[in-house]
Amino acid sequence: MAEEKTQEPSTTAAVAVPAGPADAGSARVDAWIWSIRLTKTRSVAATACRAGHVKVNGERAKPAQTVRAGDEVRLFHAGRERIVVVRRPVAKRVGAPVAAECFIDNSPPPPTPVEAAVVGIRDRGTGRPTKRDRREIVNLRGR
Repeated sequence: MAEEKTQEPSTTAAVAVPAGPADAGSARVDAWIWSIRLTKTRSVAATACRAGHVKVNGERAKPAQTVRAGDEVRLFHAGRERIVVVRRPVAKRVGAPVAAECFIDNSPPPPTPVEAAVVGIRDRGTGRPTKRDRREIVNLRGR
């Protein structure tokens, strides 16, 4: 009277996953910036987008905006502007060699240590700069 139940093979491995935005040739701009290692964390990338430091094709980008191959992404981060062209959108963080293949870097070279040190640094405890001091600082910066 005991009936034997035969188990059918599990079909969960064969179930097709629907194509998401990463499979369709696009990715979120904050995730893409993080995955190709322009920022250290995704939250830093999203914060940069919200602050207006990221532009896609000349337009301010929100964190959820998608990027596709051929888009130009401008990111102002860590005191310099990075200009990159999307070769391949990726949504997951990848290794450095793969990340280097996902974009074309058109950024100007980083400033040399001598150029970076030109910024007027005031001595600690000298107080607020006077109008004359401020004008000298502006002239020193070349504005």
